[in-house]
Amino acid sequence: MAKNTKNTLPRKSGKTENKRKRKSIGRGKSKKKKQTEISIWIVCAVLLALCIWTIRPYLSDRSSPDRGDTVPKGAYCYGIDISHYQNDIQWDSLMILTDGSRRTIRSKITAKDIKPVSFVFIKATEGTSMKDRNFQEHWNEAEKRNLAKGAYHFFRSSKSGEIQARHFINTVGKIDPNDLPPVLDIETIHRGCSHKTLNKRAMDWLETISEHYGRKPLIYSSASFVENILCEEIKDNYPIWVAHYGTDKPGFERWDIWQFTDKAIVYGIEGYTDLNVCSTEFLKSLK
Repeated sequence: MAKNTKNTLPRKSGKTENKRKRKSIGRGKSKKKKQTEISIWIVCAVLLALCIWTIRPYLSDRSSPDRGDTVPKGAYCYGIDISHYQNDIQWDSLMILTDGSRRTIRSKITAKDIKPVSFVFIKATEGTSMKDRNFQEHWNEAEKRNLAKGAYHFFRSSKSGEIQARHFINTVGKIDPNDLPPVLDIETIHRGCSHKTLNKRAMDWLETISEHYGRKPLIYSSASFVENILCEEIKDNYPIWVAHYGTDKPGFERWDIWQFTDKAIVYGIEGYTDLNVCSTEFLKSLK
């Protein structure tokens, strides 16, 4: 016959109770640890945001700068020159904004002066075969807005000047009477090419273009290249568009257009842009 037993649960041993207490305490500590970690991450995120905000002007100067170089003193017309490197232009917004120290800026709110973009030169070709992939788009957009526009060719001294000119003509096609003249961008000389050969090939380009379009082309180059490499026949007979940065006036005195910086802010174009000046009278004479 079985012994009578009480209908009760077995008593928990002291060891089991201690284990449960330790687990409970462990869970409490783990929860506090997680809360502490979350708090640390929040503090780190806030500090990081503050750091980014503090150094934001310096970061923006590298990616999409808010300030650029200073424009020269004088009553000038302003123009830009572009290629496929400027691939997202807001054509209806193009303007030059400057602050109280004549520095180009991006903010309309702080601008002290606003000047229009009066002309644009667009890269069309290079050498004997290369075509700028954005030329036609840029050309069409400038034409839609009745912006004074011209096309330029980057010259390779190792190639025939006449063949390069034909390549330019085939790419650009017809230019209207109100368009700006073609431009020969000549700023490099390949190894082994003499100054005489370079100038001969450059003259071949200039004469071929002049004959085809009935317009005298412009010459673009740096002040030192114009002074030291280009022949007198070119300097005396063609308008000079000189590039010279960081100076109050170009080193070549007989300039017609002056590219004074490659680090200007032009509203409507992301990043830095080349910026040029010329007199109103000269710009009118080109049309």
